[in-house]
Amino acid sequence: MKRKFIMLALLCISLAGVAQQDSTANYNDGTDSARNQERSGKAHHWHHWHEWHPYPKHITPSNLSTNWLVVDLGFANFNDKTNYTDAGAQAFAPGSADNWFHLKANKSVNVNILIFMQRLNMIKHVVNLKYGFGIELNNYRYRDNIKYLTDPTKVVMDNISYSKNKLAADYITVPLMLNFNFTPNLRDGFGFSVGASAGYLYSARQKLISDEFGKQKTHDDLDLRPWKISWIAELQLGPVKLYGSYATQSMFKKGLNQVPYTAGIRLSNW
Repeated sequence: MKRKFIMLALLCISLAGVAQQDSTANYNDGTDSARNQERSGKAHHWHHWHEWHPYPKHITPSNLSTNWLVVDLGFANFNDKTNYTDAGAQAFAPGSADNWFHLKANKSVNVNILIFMQRLNMIKHVVNLKYGFGIELNNYRYRDNIKYLTDPTKVVMDNISYSKNKLAADYITVPLMLNFNFTPNLRDGFGFSVGASAGYLYSARQKLISDEFGKQKTHDDLDLRPWKISWIAELQLGPVKLYGSYATQSMFKKGLNQVPYTAGIRLSNW
């Protein structure tokens, strides 16, 4: 509709110019040349506007399509449900309270790299099955100077001031979702997906930076669960794609009841 309106407006301008030229056919003081240049400039402007404001691209969907290298950029956090008066919590983190594990939210990040994501048509390309394979990287930046000890795993409040204190938990992940695509014939359409992902912990570590000891890294599972099952969802609003996840249980085997979640922007072709 907007395109038709602009075309109609340009047509009216052209017709008005022709009519004015006819009415002054016997009188030419050089304004006709200026008027022609003006019309040429407007047409040139329309050409560039169309290049920079393309209309939605129509596609013919296939029954099985593959999207290579999907990247998620977002924030990582957790819902802390720990009862710090419980004996298990105090055994894992002696003297701990609910303020020990507060995060720097703007520096706690989640990055997902899916090597591939496939979409399988189930019902008229509107209902699809989506699945993939990749890695999930989570960095939790602590505000306070907590430190993880190993053999056995314990968390203590250190008397050293750390300029950087993060827990990293990395997983191999396999997402599986039911996708609802309301505009299957548009490349950048509208829809959403819901499902679950299974993740296996392949790397965990705490990284500390202080003036006293410089950079320190502790590579250990830190009593994190080896498997992580999460509810996941994504939302597509034209070219903008959002994602989110919420785990089904605490990321720790014992002591702490901290349920991780993520949210951010998804970079993908569909």
